[in-house]
Amino acid sequence: MTKARPVHMVRKTLRLAAAAFIVTWCGALGAAHGPLAAGAALAQDGDGEAGAAMVVRSAQLAGDGKRTRFVMDLSAPIEFSVSTLADPYRIVIDLPALRFDLPDTAGRESLGLIRAWRFGQFAPGKSRIVIDANEPVAVDKAFVLPPVSGQAARFVLDLVGSDRDAFLKSVAESKPHTPATRKSDRMARAGSPHKPLIVLDPGHGGIDTGAVGNGGTLEKAIVLDFSKRLRDRLKKNGRYEVRMTRDTDVFIPLRERVKIARGLQADLLVSIHADSVRIGRDQVRGAGIYTLSDKASDAIAAALAERENRSDVLAGIDLAEEPDDVSDILIDLTRQETRKFSFLFAETLEGELRGAAQLVKNPRRSAGFRVLTAHDVPSTLIELGYLSNKLDEKLMTTDEWRERMGEAIEAAIDRYFDRRFGDRAMHVTQTTQTAAAKGAE
Repeated sequence: MTKARPVHMVRKTLRLAAAAFIVTWCGALGAAHGPLAAGAALAQDGDGEAGAAMVVRSAQLAGDGKRTRFVMDLSAPIEFSVSTLADPYRIVIDLPALRFDLPDTAGRESLGLIRAWRFGQFAPGKSRIVIDANEPVAVDKAFVLPPVSGQAARFVLDLVGSDRDAFLKSVAESKPHTPATRKSDRMARAGSPHKPLIVLDPGHGGIDTGAVGNGGTLEKAIVLDFSKRLRDRLKKNGRYEVRMTRDTDVFIPLRERVKIARGLQADLLVSIHADSVRIGRDQVRGAGIYTLSDKASDAIAAALAERENRSDVLAGIDLAEEPDDVSDILIDLTRQETRKFSFLFAETLEGELRGAAQLVKNPRRSAGFRVLTAHDVPSTLIELGYLSNKLDEKLMTTDEWRERMGEAIEAAIDRYFDRRFGDRAMHVTQTTQTAAAKGAE
C-alpha cells in the first residue's frame, strides 16, 4: 500500500501554517495522496484539542455516479489508512480511536457510487469505517485538511468509477489489518483444572452493531450487558471459571472468538445474540437456541446464520484469508463427540427456558454458524429475543427479565455439567463450597 509522506514540522509555531499550505496546494493539484494512501499525522497546537478524545463531528456524501466524495469533520487531524476488499466491493478506512458524534441515521444514506457506510470501534485503540460501493471503484484522493479560519479538521475521500480487474488489483496491494486477540483474552486457563471453564461470547460489537430495535436499542449493547450479568452470576455460583470473548464495545472477528474458546480449552461456549426480522416484526418474538450443523434445520435458521456470519464482512474482514478447515479422522471423531454435547446443552437449556421466558415456535434449531465451529468445544448460540418486536425490546432492557433469563441459563449450565460429569461435578462443587466456608471462618 502506497503511504502518504508525513508532514514534519521543526518549529511548533509553524506546524499548522505549513500543514495547511502543503495540503491545500496538493489538493489543488488533485494529487494530495495516492489512491491507497495512509494519512500523515498533523500535530495540533498546544492550545487546541491535542490529547483529548478525538471526535467525528459530522459526515456527509457529495457527488454523483462518476465521482463520489465522503467527508468527515473532526476535532483534530488524524492518521489513517485506506484499503479495499472485494465480494462485496468495500473501502476500509482504519483510524485511531474516535468518538463518533453522529445521528442514529448516519451511514444509511446512498449516493452515487456509495450504497451505505458503517463506523465504530474495530479493536482496542482503533476505529474503522467501511464503505459499501455499488460497483468497482478506485480511491482517487484521500487526505486530511487541518483546521483553518474556524473550519474544523476534515477528512476527505474521493471515489471514482473503475472496473473489476483494477479493483481486484487494488485489493491485492492493500490488505487491511485484522486485529489480534487481546492478550487478556488469550490468558492461560487459571485455577483448578477440574473446574469447568465457560466462555461467554457477546455477539457483534464495535463497528458491527448487530440488530437495531424499533426504539433504537442496539444488539451489541444488549448482549454485552446481559453477558456481564451472566458472568457475574456464574462466578458467584462458585462451580465454574468464566471468561468473555469481549467485555467492552469492541469488534472481535468470528474466527478470533473461536480461537479464544479453543485457546482456553473451554468446556462450553455460549454465544449471546438478539434477533431481528423485517416481516411480521410485531408478531415474531421469543428466545431461540441454535447449534451447529452442516445443513440448516429450516429456512429461518439458515437466514439467521447467514446474517450472523456476515459480521466479519460488515466489519471489513477479508474472508479469503480464512484458514481451510483441517480434515483429519481424529478431528472428525472429536467434532462428532463435541456436537453431541452441544445438542445436550441445547436440549437442557430449552427445558429451563420454557418455564422462564417466551420461546419462539420450534425454539431449537441448527445451521452453519461460524462462531460455533470449534471442533473440540461444545458451543451453542442463544437468541435472547427479537429486537424487532416492541415487547421483546422492552423486556430485554428490564432487570426483572434479565434476572429471570440469567437464572434459567445458570440452571441449564448446572444441569448440563451434572449430566456430563456426574459425580465429578458434584465433587468440585462440594470442594469449592468447603474452601469458601473455611475462608469465611
